[in-house]
Amino acid sequence: MSAFGDVLRHIMLYDKTRIYGRIYVVSAYSGVTNQLLEHKKTGEPGIYALFAERKDYHGALNGLAVSLKKLNAGFAELGLPLDVADAFVDTRIGEARKYLDAMHHVLASGYLSRENVLLAAREVLASIGESHSAFNAVEMLKAAGVNAILLDLAGFHDDEALTIDQRISNSFKDLDLANNVVVATGYTKGIEGIMREFDRGYSEVTFSKIAVEVRPAEAVIHKEFHLSSADPNIVGLENAVIVGATNYDVADQLADVGMEAIHPKASKPMERAGIPIRLKNTFEPEHPGTLITKDYVGERARVEIVTGSDKVTLVEIHDPSMVGTVGFDLGILEIFRRHDVSYILKATNANSIAHLLWENSVTPALIDELETTYQVVSIKPSAIVCTIGSNISIPGVLARAAQALAEAEVNVNCVSQTLRQVNMQFIVEREDYKKSIIALNHSLCVNSGTPVPVA
Repeated sequence: MSAFGDVLRHIMLYDKTRIYGRIYVVSAYSGVTNQLLEHKKTGEPGIYALFAERKDYHGALNGLAVSLKKLNAGFAELGLPLDVADAFVDTRIGEARKYLDAMHHVLASGYLSRENVLLAAREVLASIGESHSAFNAVEMLKAAGVNAILLDLAGFHDDEALTIDQRISNSFKDLDLANNVVVATGYTKGIEGIMREFDRGYSEVTFSKIAVEVRPAEAVIHKEFHLSSADPNIVGLENAVIVGATNYDVADQLADVGMEAIHPKASKPMERAGIPIRLKNTFEPEHPGTLITKDYVGERARVEIVTGSDKVTLVEIHDPSMVGTVGFDLGILEIFRRHDVSYILKATNANSIAHLLWENSVTPALIDELETTYQVVSIKPSAIVCTIGSNISIPGVLARAAQALAEAEVNVNCVSQTLRQVNMQFIVEREDYKKSIIALNHSLCVNSGTPVPVA
């Protein structure tokens, strides 16, 4: 959304014959949600932390207004009326301040759960970014002569106790979709709390729920890059092979290691409804991109994507009493459940079980309980590298992958593959992550000799 001039040219106004009858679900401008909540990657605290710690959140909200108006100024050449846009910023931040002040008083009273009040504060803050970008988008579309409607799902101006689904359904009643462009906020207010349910993936959840409500021929997600065989920032744009077509199973595998083509809780309703998802590169509007459907299986076996993460930790339990003990691993999983930990991969032998966990979930409290319970607990910062495809049941592909890693002088610490054969997972040293991605992409994708289907 920060490159909105490109969004206008390459998406909204690109095909003059198909401007109307579309619904756009927009996220906040780059960095705004980080400023409101916390930085998604570094964890640097934002306005929410100031509120939670009873510090100067008023001053931070004033600073946010300055930042948003600065963003507004950058869109003046696209026809954004700055007086109107800046007034919206002042009004919305003023409304949010009143909400937060009321919550502050409630927290001081002790009448309500602190956790629930803080969750409500996150909801209020999160909504500001999407409402701001959606409002601006509508104003700039109007300046371009387009009939545009703002669908602000943040619910700042109503007191109705609606679920997320009910709010979306009610909002689309009696809308003339055929003769207008609708711009909806990625944030939707609901009694269940969209952030409580989905945290920072809420924009895609709103996108999914709107798609299920209106049943489009396709739901299109625009990103900075094509869905490719590997991250262009690692392998180079020239070595990133466009996937072209894949299925929802592959999308789930990507989400499991943090590379979300779409949030998994957003994709499931669309998968069940039979709605295809098309992933497109914002800056190449003529390219069809990649189509994700429920039943797609590649005609020829090939690895479609190599991905992974270097933000993981391997936790291995070694205990001689494991041999022949029924349900031994259940005890480990119960400890994980108590600490709200989900694992990515599991590998086991006679007397050892290794789980790969997200690095930020491996807390001292978790390790203390594991070490108290089991004989030997080993903790190893690691990386996971995955080769994924809708049809990778290729004789020798595992050997070929292992050979590529060996030639790159990468040692494999764990390996996993299920009977469905859609994902081979390798655990390697953290410092070997990037060269593992490069080696596997080069061997299994760039030099695979298999043409890429285009939907």
